[in-house]
Amino acid sequence: MKLLKLIFVITALIISNSASSALVERLGGLAYYDTEADLTWLAEANAAGVTMNWADANSWAAGLTVDGVGGWRLPDTLQPDESCSSQTYASNGYNCTGSELGNMFYNVLGGTAYSDLTTSHNANYDLFSNIEYGFENGAPTGGYWSATDYQPVYSSAWAFFIYSGYQQAYDKNADSYAWAVRSGDVSAVPVPAAVWLFGSGIISLVGFSRRKR
Repeated sequence: MKLLKLIFVITALIISNSASSALVERLGGLAYYDTEADLTWLAEANAAGVTMNWADANSWAAGLTVDGVGGWRLPDTLQPDESCSSQTYASNGYNCTGSELGNMFYNVLGGTAYSDLTTSHNANYDLFSNIEYGFENGAPTGGYWSATDYQPVYSSAWAFFIYSGYQQAYDKNADSYAWAVRSGDVSAVPVPAAVWLFGSGIISLVGFSRRKR
């Protein structure tokens, strides 16, 4: 009975730890998996090396292969999103944590509204490289594209500005940066399988102990 209780407690700990939010290295450090959002982000935040219009950015992400892994895309923007500071015509402004880029900025990297990530971030910030701020000589130069259309105006799509944590619609013909993301874990190990293997190991040890006695 005591052994069964021990197995139950250890199994619960494994499941709870697997459910907690964390960034896990993937593809030899080329990407990081967000366990809470169930997204894999490219570690290079400007792998394209250039700014692009919206159509070209989508095509670039869709054609991307990293260490043999495809299926990449631009991040999605949630609409409507009650977390945003403005709901006038659509969900925009600051603190838009419902969108994938907003969640990355505020929750994953520890960004603060009205501040760029160079002055406000957590330890996860150092896992990523070449995060572009879209802000030069005191003026915005473009943010990061979202894959989501801006429904009120077909010629615009959503973009997120890292220098201030601001989400807004942006002209699709303008140039912005592209940060590739992928749904799910590129090398996921299902929790039930992990629990089963761990439980099997405990049972084997118990059997060995009984044989030894």
